[in-house]
Amino acid sequence: MVTKCLIVDDDLTIAENTAEYFNMFDVPTSYVTRYDEAIEFLEKNEVSLILLDINLGEKSGFDLCKRIREDYDMPIIFISARKSDENVLIALNIGGDDYISKPFSLNILLAKVKAVLARYEKAAQAMKNASPQTQSRSQVSDEKRIQVSDEICLDTQTHKIIRGDENIPLKVMEYKMLKFLLEHRESVVTKDELLINVWEDEYIGEGTLAVHARHLREKIEKDPKNPEIIKTVWGVGYIIE
Repeated sequence: MVTKCLIVDDDLTIAENTAEYFNMFDVPTSYVTRYDEAIEFLEKNEVSLILLDINLGEKSGFDLCKRIREDYDMPIIFISARKSDENVLIALNIGGDDYISKPFSLNILLAKVKAVLARYEKAAQAMKNASPQTQSRSQVSDEKRIQVSDEICLDTQTHKIIRGDENIPLKVMEYKMLKFLLEHRESVVTKDELLINVWEDEYIGEGTLAVHARHLREKIEKDPKNPEIIKTVWGVGYIIE
């Protein structure tokens, strides 16, 4: 069974109503209300996107997000009545892609979900077309690699960082962000440019950019806390010199 959207919310009424609304507009949607039900559903079904509440009874949505990120790379959008900056930052830092506060308008939420699905499906298709499974790393030509530093390059076919014999996989948006920064090397790329050209969504929060930049630095920098490759231009954006 292919499910475009899985809603994980302990409020049965919200879960049912949201799933019913999404299904009316041709976004195949299912829902569960517990941590263990979500894990079981993911094991048995293909899911493209998850709407995840923080409150799930005995275990939290934070716990579930970290568990999901061990095995899956689909976008996760948190939906919660908690509105503090602390909760938003936790959600983004543990692997969430966005955070929407309750109460929300169903038509706005649907538009957001459709936009995220379209963006990720487009990126996944581009990756599939550019990186045939039958092609080994030795067959990838130098033209398909972008030099990041003296020791590191980005393989645009496998979407991996190559450091010597080490292959470091990048998530979809990490790859798109790094590639865009490399394409504009020596220039400051503003936050708005990244939101519009990489996320294709000017309403994504700046916290999402900061989290993805941090994850990239953890994969390519010798000292992520003192980056030498992806540098922050405070109040403006990022630059690769």
